[in-house]
Amino acid sequence: MSSMQITQVLAEMRALQARASGIAEAPAAHAQPSDFANIMKGTVDQVATMQNHAMGLADAYEAGDKSVDLTNVMLEVRNKLVDAYTQVMNMSV
Repeated sequence: MSSMQITQVLAEMRALQARASGIAEAPAAHAQPSDFANIMKGTVDQVATMQNHAMGLADAYEAGDKSVDLTNVMLEVRNKLVDAYTQVMNMSV
């Protein structure tokens, strides 16, 4: 997930939080309740895609595919973990 997508998701989540709290939101941030469901679905789909890609690399490495480098496998797994951690830490409770 790119930083631009993360920023967009965070902005929309903050707008939804502000709306739920009764705080006036910025004019540019008009989020509808159904937008949250779309954002959440998109985020889950992106995480699933990243997981599938990382699992594919890991499986290829384990199968002995010479084109897959252990460094690439570890970077994919690390990126997936950092992305998940960042998203969880940026969620408001």
